[in-house]
Amino acid sequence: MKIGFIGAGTVGTALAVLLSRRGYQVIAVASRSELSARKLAEAVGRCKVLTQQQVADSSDLVFITTPDAVIPLIASLVRWHRGMSVVHCSGADSTEVLEPARRSGAAVGGFHPLQAFSSVSQAIENIPGSTFAIEAEEPLFSALKEMASAIGGHAIRLKAQDKVAYHAAAVIASNYLVTLVKMSTDLWKTFNVSTEEATRALLPLVRGTLNNIEHIGLPFCLTGPIARGDAGTVKKHIQMLREKAPELLFAYKELGLQTIPIALAKGKINQEQAVELEAALKTA
Repeated sequence: MKIGFIGAGTVGTALAVLLSRRGYQVIAVASRSELSARKLAEAVGRCKVLTQQQVADSSDLVFITTPDAVIPLIASLVRWHRGMSVVHCSGADSTEVLEPARRSGAAVGGFHPLQAFSSVSQAIENIPGSTFAIEAEEPLFSALKEMASAIGGHAIRLKAQDKVAYHAAAVIASNYLVTLVKMSTDLWKTFNVSTEEATRALLPLVRGTLNNIEHIGLPFCLTGPIARGDAGTVKKHIQMLREKAPELLFAYKELGLQTIPIALAKGKINQEQAVELEAALKTA
């Protein structure tokens, strides 16, 4: 199978490198940035920098690894042909954005690595062990599943209507974790600790929590005042936030309310304690 890439950003380059290392023939790349295309081609070896149409004409399978907003434009501008496969790597978009390719007789699919990428080298390191969300019909689904396995990943199959919920879940778990750490480090500034020092102090706690999630699992990994039914401590937090960081109070309240059902499921608090916690948070 001859594989081409349209888009040579972080995800495209990482996938191209990993697939080529596993014996897949990555033969062509096109990108708005010629420099990015050349970097991908050099990283892979025996890969040519071509136009978008030339990539489509010379490949059996084309990955569109452009920003999400550009995918429908690429799908409509390139002339696809029957018998080939066209796959995007968007987390939120379904294969509906590839409808022009489908109408031309190509098989279409989605292939999204469930991972956070900040650089090509970090992406290459982190992709093995990651889950790939695949939306495709057979035989393309099996081919993409095999690719995910070849580069050390795991595959799940999604329907078109599942994609947005899947992607929102990823945003909550990954992007908003960054936001939560930022909120925590901002609170440390109220007692004159820098963001850098606060981050160093909090990261072992974050890692410990992730370790508990992995090895103990939900809901039993939950700790803290809500898990103990400690409404008194929650009230102290609320009063402090009112005085020192009112901008964080709404998020604290909403996250607390979402945490109460987890504490109940863990079995360490009763309904009366849950009601008391809920009253304290709603009053805030």
